[in-house]
Amino acid sequence: MHQHEQLNTSPSRIEIIYTKKAGSPIKAHLGFRSNGTTWGELKTISKGERANSTWNMSYPCDRKYVGLIKVDGQGTFETPPATC
Repeated sequence: MHQHEQLNTSPSRIEIIYTKKAGSPIKAHLGFRSNGTTWGELKTISKGERANSTWNMSYPCDRKYVGLIKVDGQGTFETPPATC
């Protein structure tokens, strides 16, 4: 899968950004994992498009967070862990 997935974290926000660089459109959920997994709404993402999901709330900075993308028919992919 030709992709670029990015995870941005701060004490008040987690943002997952996915850029589809090539290939057919996909249907996917963006999400993150820390002490559990949280998923955003289903998105259809075409070549050249950028999709993002943001969660605004208080997040402890002593945890590691992993950005996720769950693609229909292809599985789940993740970013390297990040902290605030």
